[in-house]
Amino acid sequence: MLVDADGVALEDKKPSAETSLHTVIYQLYPQINAVLHVHSVPIVALTRHLARASELELRGYEMLKAFPGITTHEISASIPIFENSQDVPALARELAQEVGTRQQTPQIPACLIRAHGAYGWGKDTEEAERVIEALEHLLSCEIEAIRLSGGRA
Repeated sequence: MLVDADGVALEDKKPSAETSLHTVIYQLYPQINAVLHVHSVPIVALTRHLARASELELRGYEMLKAFPGITTHEISASIPIFENSQDVPALARELAQEVGTRQQTPQIPACLIRAHGAYGWGKDTEEAERVIEALEHLLSCEIEAIRLSGGRA
């Protein structure tokens, strides 16, 4: 749904309780026009498995080139993992602080919420969808690698 910069609905719908997480991303990245939130199995499962991790590092995957600004698989990129919280304003402040410090290039335009889901963003809806699709693929690959290694992360 469409909301303004303050999270106020621009449609005859009720915004999600997590709208402030979307708006903080728009504030951090004025060039983006789409933020998507998903609750996919690979994201929920992997962030639960990596219970102590504050980030997930991805390296050597050809699919990393699906993310804007990444042109080689010979790279390491990390995605922050935040603890889930019912205190959404506090989570939004934490996200703003952490994601705001990660504005280096290249980066993965996404963040993970442990046992909950992910946010991915882009210059438009198409790019944000590509980010989410690539993220879900890569996390599925990480899960398979853990299975093949006998459960070790």
